[in-house]
Amino acid sequence: MNPLGVTRPLTAQRRFLNQARAKLDESLPWDSGRRSLWAALIALVLAVLVTLVWLAGRYEASQVQAELEQDTSNAVGDLRGGLQRQVQALQALQSAHFSPPDWQTRALELLRDNRDWLRVEWRDPSWQLQAFADSPLRAPAFERIARSDVLNDANQACQRTKRLNGPAYSSTYFLPQSDGLGMEVMELCLPVMQAGDLLGYMVVTYSLQELLTERLGATFGRKNELSFIEPDGTRLAIAGTQRREQRIFTSQQLVDLPGNTLLLRMDGRRGAPDLFPNVLTALVTGMSIALITVMVLLTKDARRRQKAERDLAEALAFRKAMEDSLVTGLRARDLNGCITYVNPAFCQMVGWEAEALIGKNAPMPYWPPEMVDEYQQRQAIRMAGNVPPREGFESVFMRQDGERFPVLIIEAPLISVQGEQTGWMGAVIDISEQRRIEEVSRASQERLQATARLATVGEMASLLSHELNQPLAAIASYANGSLNLLQDPQAVPQTLDDVHMALRRIAEQAERAGRVINSVHDFVRRRDQSREPVPPHALLDAIAPLMNLQARKLQVRVHMRVEPGLPSVWCDRTMVEQVLLNLARNGMQAMDTPPCLDRVLVLQVRRTLTHAEDAGVEFSVTDLGAGIGADVAAQLFNPFFTTKPEGMGLGLSLCRTVVEQHGGQLEFEELQPKGTVFRFTLPVADSGKPSLSKA
Repeated sequence: MNPLGVTRPLTAQRRFLNQARAKLDESLPWDSGRRSLWAALIALVLAVLVTLVWLAGRYEASQVQAELEQDTSNAVGDLRGGLQRQVQALQALQSAHFSPPDWQTRALELLRDNRDWLRVEWRDPSWQLQAFADSPLRAPAFERIARSDVLNDANQACQRTKRLNGPAYSSTYFLPQSDGLGMEVMELCLPVMQAGDLLGYMVVTYSLQELLTERLGATFGRKNELSFIEPDGTRLAIAGTQRREQRIFTSQQLVDLPGNTLLLRMDGRRGAPDLFPNVLTALVTGMSIALITVMVLLTKDARRRQKAERDLAEALAFRKAMEDSLVTGLRARDLNGCITYVNPAFCQMVGWEAEALIGKNAPMPYWPPEMVDEYQQRQAIRMAGNVPPREGFESVFMRQDGERFPVLIIEAPLISVQGEQTGWMGAVIDISEQRRIEEVSRASQERLQATARLATVGEMASLLSHELNQPLAAIASYANGSLNLLQDPQAVPQTLDDVHMALRRIAEQAERAGRVINSVHDFVRRRDQSREPVPPHALLDAIAPLMNLQARKLQVRVHMRVEPGLPSVWCDRTMVEQVLLNLARNGMQAMDTPPCLDRVLVLQVRRTLTHAEDAGVEFSVTDLGAGIGADVAAQLFNPFFTTKPEGMGLGLSLCRTVVEQHGGQLEFEELQPKGTVFRFTLPVADSGKPSLSKA
């Protein structure tokens, strides 16, 4: 259980988050209305922009159309003026009395000056041809078709001349040419009058195509297309620029001539109006686009802000839910020690409402009265910054009803976004339950220790019975041998020496039994044991008599191999001797089986393979028995496990415990082709080591 992160069930958090989402959902209708207003504003601006551009286009189109109509009107005026000047030139020609050859010469000059004239004729009142002249600038107009075949229109024009008493124009007609093409022509009939008498007629044949080109092409034909058309739209003559793909502006005006009326059409060569026809429209359109862009950016920014506000609200709600769900009390204080924030867990812990705690300074309402001076001093030290951050300390708080309870306070500096310390943030944990659990654990530990002491009594009894078995057996053997020697009536002096030697052995084994009792007693009580530097060969020499006695009984040859120059080892001599004796006895008993013919036990002492200064001395006991099976090896060192009918199962367990107390480890491995090797390591004696060490 983490005391700083324990939370109540997540249902409280979910409930709080659901309430926060419900509050956010309540604001959605207003958000929908605001979105509708934004949409309406954007639609209105777009409508204004489209309308403005459309009106500007219409205005430009009207301007272009008005300009084209003005050009058409000017063209009609110019055409009328030119025709009037030509009539005056003809009147000047008829005012003088020329002979036919002279008249013809003068007419040719006029034909050269007026390219739109095809033929000039002088006819008498009876309509007889007196003289004529064809334009020298082109082939004769009446080359393919006879002039007499097309005199009807000219004759009608001259008839109208009589009624009008002035020049008259005929209707247009098509005149075929020798190249297979043709042209639309028109006749002008001008009466020749003298003193009120009709002397004849001047007839001029016009080419409508040349009339447009010569009279209007240079002025209006560069940017417009000019044409004479019939009322049904049939084009009679065309001049000027011909770009049909852009010909969208058209103006038509009547050219009223005496006796005839022509319809002049002018098509503008300019295309449709530009999207932004003038600077003002372009400026307004640009401002409108900029306004729309700003509105779009503001809309996006509003959405981002709304999303950020929603995320912030959810984050605050989630953090508030976590703070309210904590069972750890949170308390924030400013640099002066005044409380600025407490969470519900802290209020529930001390029994005070948040309003009663916020703004309070020392002494706090939850401080026990008898500890106010101590707490004020401790707070002054902490406010001065003399305490390491995030250092936990225990204290005692008092609830509103006067109950005292222990708490653990972990306080750290409160750092702002600018990296400045603005106060202190503390986590307060009620450790009353922890103290109760510790008391229960302490009581349980005492009961376990009492039980362990009772078990130790049984263990000590078992150890004593196990370890004293060999010394007592040796004493009994020596005593029986001595009695047998003393009962022999023929005893010789050498026999007495043997008896004395046996008695000394008995005394040594009795002393050994006493040391075993003391060592086992100290081992069971885990008290400080006496250790001393002991030469390795001395350990082997001490157990040699008992080991040889067992070897003779089991017919085992014992080989001791001690590496020369070995240092002394630091150990409890009696316990290590007992370990070596137990391992040697187990090895000899492992070879006490009929199939084992080569019964050799090897005790070897050498340096460990690591040649460091603190390297130890390795002791190994090797037998040539049948080895240890896998099922036995798994529980070989378990207490009370044995494979011997008379065994107690404590020997190897005690041997391992003794070796581990000396800082080593008892190990074994199989020997090929048969046998087992037990080995352990003892530390090298150092002159600086004390004579006592903790077991």
